[in-house]
Amino acid sequence: MKKIFLLAGLGWLLMSFTIQNDTEDIINSLKIGNAKAVSAYFDGYIDLTLPGKEDIKNIGKNQAGITLKSFFDETGVNGFELTSQRESGTTMYIAGKLQTKSKAYNITILLKNREGKHQIISVRIN
Repeated sequence: MKKIFLLAGLGWLLMSFTIQNDTEDIINSLKIGNAKAVSAYFDGYIDLTLPGKEDIKNIGKNQAGITLKSFFDETGVNGFELTSQRESGTTMYIAGKLQTKSKAYNITILLKNREGKHQIISVRIN
């Protein structure tokens, strides 16, 4: 019985490191303005909101990645400051300030834990 609890505890511990690494990778990618690395964590379809544009619902992963990269390139994203990170059940959000050449934008990313990995299901920049 002790072995079962030990194995279960080790499995949970390893899974928590994987989850932490996912979010750390996303945060670090935002800090260096790497939209391609951020989009690697996109779910198959996401919701995307960018300043001055209409909300895009259920946009495919590839198109969302292209759109986000275009925004990063146009605005000159060069930094990110984390202001909040919370997790409830299988849902997590990351919020912060996205720094650009000329101003800072608020960004909120909603993630869903699927099979031990976080996948981005929504990005809102305003």
